[in-house]
Amino acid sequence: MAANEVITNRVREALMHLPDVQEKTMFNGLCFMVEDKMCICVNEDEILCRIGAKKISEVIETDGCRQMIHNGKPMKDYVFVSNTLIETPTDLNFWVQLCLAFNKEAKSSKKKK
Repeated sequence: MAANEVITNRVREALMHLPDVQEKTMFNGLCFMVEDKMCICVNEDEILCRIGAKKISEVIETDGCRQMIHNGKPMKDYVFVSNTLIETPTDLNFWVQLCLAFNKEAKSSKKKK
């Protein structure tokens, strides 16, 4: 599954003011790394947001929002958000800001040697 180019460009624009943003192909889409930490990933019909377990518990009941499951195990900091929930700039900004807020406390993954 490829990344949705329209959503990708909107996310790119939302993050362009930050000094340390990289793009990497991961999770069947294009992920935006902020300060070497996965922040938000764009797929074809949804985005993957790293917002932390506390925020997930606050938003998980929203239609179009689901927790990431990897190998049968819920990933505590990650939630998939349907593109229907990010149609307006305000809607997308809500999720981007959640990702950026958690990014400050998130740990960077270990570098492969």
